[in-house]
Amino acid sequence: MSDLAKTYLDVAAEVEIQAGGTISKTLHQDDGLKVVLFGFDAGQELSEHTAAVPAILQFLDGDATVTLGDETIHASTGTFVHMAANLSHSITANTPTKMLLLLLKGAKSNA
Repeated sequence: MSDLAKTYLDVAAEVEIQAGGTISKTLHQDDGLKVVLFGFDAGQELSEHTAAVPAILQFLDGDATVTLGDETIHASTGTFVHMAANLSHSITANTPTKMLLLLLKGAKSNA
């Protein structure tokens, strides 16, 4: 494959959930975009934090609770979340969960 394209035929298969842990794998990174695949075991979480750039969460498998500022949502397979830069958020996996994170480094911040 050339440097012009990167292909994952089954992106969720690129990470294996580890018992009692959270794993992440960077699939792509350039000046404008960083793509990270996460695998959370049930009960694992990313504690409250912010991102300096807008971000997209795409849930590929599983069930999670996502806090976005003052709002809490239930995320399951197929859930899509767009977050503005600097929005406080956290993620807790209720079941083993796979999630794709896209950090939109080239996007303009609302801050």
